[in-house]
Amino acid sequence: MSYSAAGQGKNSSGKRRISDLLTQSDNRVCADCSAPDPNWASANIGVFICLKCCGVHRSLGTHISKVLSVTLDEWSDDEVDSMIEIGGNASANSVYEAFIPDGVSKPGPDASHDQRMQFIRSKYEHQEFLKPSLRITSVKGSNSSSSQQPHLEGMVEFIGLLKVTLKKGTNLAVRDTRTSDSYVVLTLGQQTAKSTVMKSNLNPVWNEELMLSVPHDYGSVKLQVFDYDAFSGDDIMGEADIDIQPLITSAMAFGDPEMFGDMQIGKWLKSRDNALIEDSIINIADGKVKQEVHIKLQNVESGELELELEWLRQDHSLHKRI
Repeated sequence: MSYSAAGQGKNSSGKRRISDLLTQSDNRVCADCSAPDPNWASANIGVFICLKCCGVHRSLGTHISKVLSVTLDEWSDDEVDSMIEIGGNASANSVYEAFIPDGVSKPGPDASHDQRMQFIRSKYEHQEFLKPSLRITSVKGSNSSSSQQPHLEGMVEFIGLLKVTLKKGTNLAVRDTRTSDSYVVLTLGQQTAKSTVMKSNLNPVWNEELMLSVPHDYGSVKLQVFDYDAFSGDDIMGEADIDIQPLITSAMAFGDPEMFGDMQIGKWLKSRDNALIEDSIINIADGKVKQEVHIKLQNVESGELELELEWLRQDHSLHKRI
């Protein structure tokens, strides 16, 4: 087979995969206005859209939405893989339309250009409808009125996402008679992410993913473990600060991890000033930047936690990993 024939074969295969995805019921209408039979797609966001919404997407710029025709344009393997991985409109909208506030209506097929523009910019450019764990909002100071506070939601510059896989706890502290109903809270800036409660278990196995958006001016992730109590305040079961700078610095130094094979690219060293039980290694594995973290909880009589951190780049984070 000649090179050109091989390329045509790959393009045909990719278009067939996109066409198959388009036959799913949620993808038979536009992700933004529900117009039937969308023939356009935002390859990086992972949604199928109609011609009218396509025009708005193009105005956002390719750094926000890369628009392609389902039938007319040539698709790269990465663009096809991205669409398939996301799964289409229902999956993407579960993120981008997770919390549409009262008073905001999704445009219909007959909506005006201005109505489409306002909704689509709010949805993708400003990301105003994301779930709360992915938002950063302003905190009102005690000496300032709300009218003086800037509304930062959707305006904070994010550099990527941090996926924290909470693996397990070991020998956690007793806060009930003989056990504890433990859960974990992660805090980064004004964001919090909370795990499920593991009832009556001092050695819980969560294997649960928690997500945090990382702003340009980030600090450490504060981790706290609590004992849930239905009748009084929850009791603290230890805490620790997770320094994410080594992970992010290493990841940014290498750029696209999919270009590299499996390798160690950094390390967070154990010291007297942190909660590490052992050095925390940062690796590229299967095209992803990951870091195993094993910590001893601080300000408590006992307890350890095992975590895995994964850095998700800004251009892939919201549309590929959530």
